[in-house]
Amino acid sequence: MNHVVLIGRLTRDPELRYTPKGVPVATFTLAVDRQYKTQTGEREADFVPIVVWNKAAENCANYLGKGRLCAVSGRLQIRSYENKEGEKRRIAEVVSSSVQFLDRAKEGSGGQPETAAEDVGDINLDDLPL
Repeated sequence: MNHVVLIGRLTRDPELRYTPKGVPVATFTLAVDRQYKTQTGEREADFVPIVVWNKAAENCANYLGKGRLCAVSGRLQIRSYENKEGEKRRIAEVVSSSVQFLDRAKEGSGGQPETAAEDVGDINLDDLPL
């Protein structure tokens, strides 16, 4: 079985490209916090390359941006390629079967997440029209 589920924040805006046959593909990196803290009390993160295909790729490019929180499920893929110097390289990436947006972008923010809601203070239940 090869199934990966990750929750994290985008480190940059998704990059949308099209294959020669016109199939959309988006790529981005997801910063995923580790469960444990270091000796200094800080959390470390893993930076996982994500690949999204078809309509989901276009949705990610249109609605996700740097800093947005999302959940990705898919499969781990190890891919080989040659770099410009002719050296063989391998990369591990997650090929997504599903992307869920876990926060909402503020209108006009270019994909940036909304800030926390403003504190309205204490609410007296007797004041509510029930």
